Amino acid sequence: MSPSLRPLPHRPHPWHGLDPGEKFPDVVTAYIEIVPTDGVKYEIDKHSGFLKVDRPQRFSNFCPTLYGFVPRTYCGALVAACQIDGGPQVTRGDGDPLDICVLSDRPINRGDILIEARVIGGLRMVENEEADDKIIGVLLNDPTYGGFDEIWQLPRPLVDRLRHYFLTYKTIPGDQRSKITVDPIYGRSEAHRILHAAHQDYADKYSVS
Repeated sequence: MSPSLRPLPHRPHPWHGLDPGEKFPDVVTAYIEIVPTDGVKYEIDKHSGFLKVDRPQRFSNFCPTLYGFVPRTYCGALVAACQIDGGPQVTRGDGDPLDICVLSDRPINRGDILIEARVIGGLRMVENEEADDKIIGVLLNDPTYGGFDEIWQLPRPLVDRLRHYFLTYKTIPGDQRSKITVDPIYGRSEAHRILHAAHQDYADKYSVS
């Protein structure tokens, strides 16, 4: 049996044990934590690698896309240093894997799965001067979105739905203290730059050669 086909002796940690993809950063492997029908926000447990319940989704907020992260990435100093034209002040990364939103017209009704996504852009989300970028991708070979190469090809209302979700998913009605911004939108080349920075931040953080 080919070494590449031999079963792994144990399940790898989704963040540390998986490769971000042979065609990174153009096409990446994404570990999906939540899907659009989830009324609960699931999140990877960084210690064990199991998917855990983080919190119920607030109010009527549901993420409009598949949502997860790119393995072996980390939002640290290099991601924070990727200043985006027109973006807010950023002093540090949020210390988490780099998030990714993946578009597909086919219903996928469970998380804790791996998919391949073509990167087409991103959103510069900042909370309290911490970079928490949201990479935008399309499911590879998806019949509707699979041919898209740039975020500018998406209908603007779809991008606005994503922005609205991230602007409001932590907000309590009437609370004016939110310091979250979700601007600017950036294209594929900028997203590639963020991905490379996050991959290097991961290598620096975890001493990967």
